[in-house]
Amino acid sequence: MTSTSGGEAIVNGLVAHGVDTVFGLPGAQIYGLFDAFHQAQLKVIGARHEQACGYMAFGYARSSGRPGVFSVVPGPGVLNASAALLTAFGCNEPVLCLTGQVPTPFLGKGRGHLHEMPDQLATLRTFVKWADRIEYPDSAPAMVSRAFQEMLSGRRGPASLEMPWDVFTQRAQVAPAKPFEPLPAPQPDPDRIKAAADLIKASNAPSRGLQALAEDRSDDRHRHPHGIARVGIPLALPAAGLEVGSHRHRSRRNAPAGL
Repeated sequence: MTSTSGGEAIVNGLVAHGVDTVFGLPGAQIYGLFDAFHQAQLKVIGARHEQACGYMAFGYARSSGRPGVFSVVPGPGVLNASAALLTAFGCNEPVLCLTGQVPTPFLGKGRGHLHEMPDQLATLRTFVKWADRIEYPDSAPAMVSRAFQEMLSGRRGPASLEMPWDVFTQRAQVAPAKPFEPLPAPQPDPDRIKAAADLIKASNAPSRGLQALAEDRSDDRHRHPHGIARVGIPLALPAAGLEVGSHRHRSRRNAPAGL
């Protein structure tokens, strides 16, 4: 364990997960985090608006398959970036939002501190897959690992971590960050599988859409279209997932606009 600030502990967690690029717009509440970015020599790409930071992280995740990370100030900064987080949620992209909070003594007091929201964490949880608060530097490694675990397990999606203003520069003895194993996949329900098979068997003109699969770049995504082709079910794909399967498949159909 080494003496580490809250901001440094977060950054050490990012580095342990292979992060080398962060998109961000600094502000007073998160200066301690941006100092840590600089000390760790992470590549920081800035913008003039928080929404641009969020969408750059989204584009990074979507094009690379790796988690995209961005940092903005709390309150209005988070709200400005919320459109990108919602897009990441709908497109199954692992995007991590790092933000600040009012100083610890002001949490939950409603005194109108700079950029204070009545309950920022509750708001974040309405449009990301998982969100939590880091209240002490020594809890940062596990919280960062949990955020990556949540983003990358099962159906991928965005996550967010907030830290109070004073904790970014508060120092404590902190253990090294260790990535967590992915959460176990849910087990298939045999009764539902049988019901789906019976429904397909009884249908006159069955078809299949692959919205979530189409936006997953895992190595096994191409198995499904080939399996569908073997049983002769037409495959409908959204515009965002046209790369799934081959144009040579006779069963392939592009989905109507709006799907």
